[in-house]
Amino acid sequence: MSPPYPASAELPEALLAFRLPVEPRYRDDAAGLPGAEPRAVLAPRTVADCVCILRGLQAAGLRAVVQGGRTGLSGGARVRPGEIVLSTERLVETPVIDPIAGTLTAGAGTVLETAQVAAREAGFFLAADLGARGSATLGGMAATNAGGPLAVRYGTFRQQVLGLEAVLADGTVIRRMGGLAKDNSGLDLAQMLVGSEGTLGVITHVVLRLHPAPIARRVAFCALASVAAAIRLLPILRAGLGPSLQACELIVDPLLSEACAARGLRYPFSSPTPAALLIEIAELGSNEGERLEAVLGQALAEERISDAVLSASEAECLKLWSLREGCSHYLIDNAGPITSLDLSLPIAAIAGFLPEAEAICAGRARPLVFGHLGDGNLHYILAGKPDHSLVGDVFALTARHGGVITAEHGIGQDKVDWLPLCRSGDEIEAMTRLKATFDPGWILNDGRVFTRSREKL
Repeated sequence: MSPPYPASAELPEALLAFRLPVEPRYRDDAAGLPGAEPRAVLAPRTVADCVCILRGLQAAGLRAVVQGGRTGLSGGARVRPGEIVLSTERLVETPVIDPIAGTLTAGAGTVLETAQVAAREAGFFLAADLGARGSATLGGMAATNAGGPLAVRYGTFRQQVLGLEAVLADGTVIRRMGGLAKDNSGLDLAQMLVGSEGTLGVITHVVLRLHPAPIARRVAFCALASVAAAIRLLPILRAGLGPSLQACELIVDPLLSEACAARGLRYPFSSPTPAALLIEIAELGSNEGERLEAVLGQALAEERISDAVLSASEAECLKLWSLREGCSHYLIDNAGPITSLDLSLPIAAIAGFLPEAEAICAGRARPLVFGHLGDGNLHYILAGKPDHSLVGDVFALTARHGGVITAEHGIGQDKVDWLPLCRSGDEIEAMTRLKATFDPGWILNDGRVFTRSREKL
């Protein structure tokens, strides 16, 4: 494949002040496939720096890939031949809390965990969490509309974004930083940039919604006879626990058994179970804990679950969550070569999807499954040698069940070929026209989400 722009183009002298050393870490994201060495790494400290960089790249005909914490799994941050990295890692002003409006304002390069701590110290709760909280950045989470386990109660990151500042490819600044809960003054350009995967502009600041901090939380780990039993339990949990239900995580065996054995974790039940469900509730001061105990007690009496472990302290909450997060670590460290598929399905379709998907995988890869049952997001892991054809078969099955090929990590580079499975030709063409309007030179994140390149315009 030829470089996406002329090899003779030089980095403008005005941009040399923004350079960082070209290190291997900039080549790829968490998807793990090797990327090209970037021609340069540029890192603005301010929105004015970002304007200068983008105007310089535009004038020189150079293209850039925008990078945050590089925790995505779709190749969105992977460097293509000849690209320059535009890193947001220096956009890290100290988060500012507005205690009256209940908002947090921070630079795009701010790490999620830093924002969580700032909100907690101010007596609030930032309703977003990821396993990669120590490296995922707020700008990257907005650009990909990140999800996570709390989406069942609070929605995806889109629902947390009240405003943002961004720079378009030509240096135009979009600034919607008022943090207003209600604003109908024209098109919502801020939300248009959320989930755009860096194809429309570079997010430089975000204003996030904060929530009342729970007094405590309770976590339960339940054993179930099947995935179908877990799905049948979900409406009972919603009815019995109401808005206090803030996580509902599914683990399908043998993943839990293998993860516990490999990582030296204590298996939570007396014997292996086909499916396990981690449930978390927020205690806001009423009787949420008692309601959880009552709901689980009734479920045990009706044999909807076969066993349950319930936390009695924050330390025990962390211990139970370590089982769920241990599955992710096991897959990364111990499961050998894997391909991680981030699927979104109608919850009722999951029980039928899984045996059909397992039949497709037979003799080609070993599926290992966990995910966010409360919002239908499955992390469907193919253990074995990467198989492009198998990935396409699983994606096609997902679409037949009414699902889409990505729930949290976006299309990036790796899923472009399969986007037509879940978006119509007219929709893709409309998105492409929008891209061409915001970035007529196609200098930002070319080859991500859209198949149409500048040469074809």
